[in-house]
Amino acid sequence: MGTKGREVPRVVCCAIPINSAAGKVLVITSRKRQDFWVLPKGGWEPTDVKLEAAASREALEEAGVRGPITRFVTTINSPSTIYHFYELEVSSLDKDWLESKERRREWVDYAEAYRRIVWKPELAQGLSLSSLAPQR
Repeated sequence: MGTKGREVPRVVCCAIPINSAAGKVLVITSRKRQDFWVLPKGGWEPTDVKLEAAASREALEEAGVRGPITRFVTTINSPSTIYHFYELEVSSLDKDWLESKERRREWVDYAEAYRRIVWKPELAQGLSLSSLAPQR
């Protein structure tokens, strides 16, 4: 089946939190695997209305990140999930946030961010299409 028991694939919205001036990406630890790093992401909810609103919400909940969505990056389809990636230019970081007791966050350069999230191929693919990725 491929959809993990769902009739249709899950819609996941992913924020790529960046500081474009510094050339940095904010990565966070996974809640399920504390030693693994990810980008903020989560399911689209009808109350989000727009996909980019879900990416912003997830960035705030999971990383305490605030800032505007500046760019749609890509959509990646897998059998069970449709991932939508958006760049978010970080304007501020909350000291305490919803998942602050469950996650760590860290600013790293593109190469380090890619190295940390490569275990999750769809996240690495989305990041590789961001504005911070080396030009091919």
